[in-house]
Amino acid sequence: MSQPTDTAPAPATDLIPTTTLLSPEEAGQLDAFARDHQGPDSLPAWAEFLKETFALELTCDPDVVQGFTADSSNLPGSARALGRPATARECAVFLRLSHQARIPCTVSAGRSNLTGSATPEDGLVLSLLHMQQPPIKLHLADGTASAPVGLLLEDFRKAIQTLSQGALRFPVDPTSRAEATLGGALACNASGFTPGAPGSIRDWVVALEALLPDGRRISATRGQYVSAQGAFRLAAGDRIQTWPVPRHPRAALKNAGGPFSDPTGVMDWIDLMVGCEGLFGIITHCTLKLAPQPAEYLDLFIPLPDESCALKLLEAVRAQCAGDLGRLSACEYFGVHCRQYMDHAERLFRNDSQVAVYLQVPLAAGETDDQAEAWFECLLAADAGVSEDGVLLLDNDHERAIFMEARHSLPAHALEVVQRHGTYTLMTDAVVPPARFAEFLAFTHARLAHEQLEYVSFGHLGDCHLHFTILPEKDQLARATTVYEAIIAESTRLGGVYSGEHGTGKRKRADFLACHGERGRQEVARCKSAVDPLDLLNRGNVIAPPAAS
Repeated sequence: MSQPTDTAPAPATDLIPTTTLLSPEEAGQLDAFARDHQGPDSLPAWAEFLKETFALELTCDPDVVQGFTADSSNLPGSARALGRPATARECAVFLRLSHQARIPCTVSAGRSNLTGSATPEDGLVLSLLHMQQPPIKLHLADGTASAPVGLLLEDFRKAIQTLSQGALRFPVDPTSRAEATLGGALACNASGFTPGAPGSIRDWVVALEALLPDGRRISATRGQYVSAQGAFRLAAGDRIQTWPVPRHPRAALKNAGGPFSDPTGVMDWIDLMVGCEGLFGIITHCTLKLAPQPAEYLDLFIPLPDESCALKLLEAVRAQCAGDLGRLSACEYFGVHCRQYMDHAERLFRNDSQVAVYLQVPLAAGETDDQAEAWFECLLAADAGVSEDGVLLLDNDHERAIFMEARHSLPAHALEVVQRHGTYTLMTDAVVPPARFAEFLAFTHARLAHEQLEYVSFGHLGDCHLHFTILPEKDQLARATTVYEAIIAESTRLGGVYSGEHGTGKRKRADFLACHGERGRQEVARCKSAVDPLDLLNRGNVIAPPAAS
């Protein structure tokens, strides 16, 4: 794995060398067997061959495989075999098998995603949950850590605290951090409570190792490989292959809406891989930047009369942070109808306010009293209906735990509602520019009210990124879908993006098209076909397979 060093980095190049983890003899054995064993029907024969030749288990037991055919999107899936590699080399074997035998391969891990990216549609499922070696290595000199991708994100975060003796932290903290793996977070450019670029994992990636769809390996540090004239060049021995990058326009906002793109055709290879949802390969190892651990936090839960007051408060907070909300570690919103879906609502709100904002401010040692006073002055001067005796200071672990329980209870109670209705939730993930946020909110509330749809709104106020969660009755599903599509179209019209944190997967392919159009689809397809011409790896993520386009 390439590691940061104290020496001056080599100049960036668009020429990326690839290596193989398999010996020529091993590759030859796989290729020879593949010639006579093509397609998903051959998987039982492959299971025997892999066990005898490579001591690898490929199970075709339908009862076992079935447990890996769905993720949290609840989309129906199917597969015929399951591989569980523990090392990058074992991954390379399975990828070579998929590539040479023309067998679709879908990568799975924590399966906490809501978009169906880990839902297979036939072929082989590759679960990366066993990819937990080598162990985490902390590099104190440059404030980074190397880690395998099978670790749960929360386990990684806790390990950094322990290994650094509380001096460092990994700040990316999506709600699903206790279920999502590092690999899954990298695949969809996951983000958490922190506003701005520091909230997304892409900003923290220093180095990656990844396998291309045919099993070749690339190792890179940030700044090492940068595309030129719209493409990378992949080298394998004397062979040079052109790899074009996506060039459709991309909103400069919190953005998990498809693979990274740049109209100039210039991008770091790491940016292409983070957020690509496995279209261009499998990340097998990573090195991530870390942040200093604040001495303490100022946690404020601020009930407000209504949403117009929340928007006023947001402007006051933005001014207090001199326009850089990344100085906060959270700026969250509990919006319309949240009170009726939240645990501990009466304890948190304490008055008849209908919405609330949660702020978390990282502090240096000894700053608490001064910062608390400054922030209370800011809040009271905002003309946002803040009641001084209604603001809660969450100043101990018990109070913070109650708040987190309340936050996590929102989607859980929403799910209970649709289960009673016999339907499912439609949840927006759209982000819009700050100058258009009020307009977007007014449009969305009006459309939902006009159709008399039950819903709840909450999310990441600092990023102008709310989740409108629609809870339709059975006879409202068609109308709810139409409203959802209108909300996505409006976010695009306002210069936003349909996905701030959850990615695209298979469920939101129509959203990708609505946002990026046919040009965007073609740009992603062109990039993918350069390294996966048969569309075998993670087929159907982001863009529909060619036959279904």
